[in-house]
Amino acid sequence: MQNIDNKQYDYLIVGSGLFGATFAHEMTKAGKKCLVIDKRDHSGGNIHCKKIEDINVHWYGAHIFHTNDKTLWDYVNQFAEFNRYTNSPIANYKQTFYNLPFNMNTFYKLWGSKTPSEAKAEIARQIEHLNLDEPQNLEEQALKLVGTDIYEKLIKHYTEKQWGKKATELPAFIIKRLPIRFTFDNNYFNDKYQGIPIGGYNKIIDCMLKNSDVKLDTDFFEDRAFWSSQAKKIVFTGKIDNYFDFKFGELEYRSLRYELEVHDTENFQGNAVMNFTDAETPYTRVYEHKHFEFGTQPKTVITREYPITDTKNAEPYYPINDERNMSVLKQYQQLAELESNVIFGGRLAEYRYYDMHQVIASALKKTKSELETE
Repeated sequence: MQNIDNKQYDYLIVGSGLFGATFAHEMTKAGKKCLVIDKRDHSGGNIHCKKIEDINVHWYGAHIFHTNDKTLWDYVNQFAEFNRYTNSPIANYKQTFYNLPFNMNTFYKLWGSKTPSEAKAEIARQIEHLNLDEPQNLEEQALKLVGTDIYEKLIKHYTEKQWGKKATELPAFIIKRLPIRFTFDNNYFNDKYQGIPIGGYNKIIDCMLKNSDVKLDTDFFEDRAFWSSQAKKIVFTGKIDNYFDFKFGELEYRSLRYELEVHDTENFQGNAVMNFTDAETPYTRVYEHKHFEFGTQPKTVITREYPITDTKNAEPYYPINDERNMSVLKQYQQLAELESNVIFGGRLAEYRYYDMHQVIASALKKTKSELETE
């Protein structure tokens, strides 16, 4: 067995997404030697961008950085300058458009409500005959928040497409993070800081990884013993159940499939993000990528997003945090605690739906803890 003191690297980092890249940056800054491997042919995980028609295309769906934490905002701005992009998606219900998040513009379009009190009164009228004091599922929680009209047109079918389940079968907490405003404000996020890195997310990842050795097209599990022998510790950002050979069964995810199109027009839909909330449209969203960076290119690139259940051949995106999966996760977490030379981090290793700033915060916390315990 190779002597740990003679190993070439301090850390083998499996996965070059935001968690792995942040960890690598902090550790190389502290004088550690890192090897980053990734099974894909590019770094950056799901925030990877590809340049098509001189447009930065978000290859794995839209990624909009937003946070209330000035420390995190300053942290990412050291790697790239961010623009002033504000996320203001449009809901398309059978070719009638509504502003998102639900706000006074939405209420006026639906009911002609001109004041917050009128909108609140209409929601109360719509649900007064329902017993919604303690919502038991997503449908009941949504009805309590926004009434029957908005639920039927803008939530029910979109959500059921996204999750592949009836809204009555989904837990109430999923919808609780949905913004609802009684102001004329189309800004989807409440966070103080928001934007897209000018030139795309690749600039950030490239800066983070510049002092690490990086090997792409490299699957950790194809030669696990070899790669494990290369470093004193492993940082694992893949699926936690995969690391333990699915000993307790597979954790479930919803996934997405993307269809990209180039259009010989300057402007396809007039907005970066459009949600399709009817049941008949098979996709949930259409992204027009140039609008993320206020592009003026002569052509445009769009992506249609389709939810799928097959995560064996597709990237797992949304953990299904129901009772069964959380019970299985707990068993894997108990095994992970016994792995003294392995650090598990990121959305797959932690089986959590993370926004980008949360992934970075998690990585920074773990690097700090790691350096303090040396």
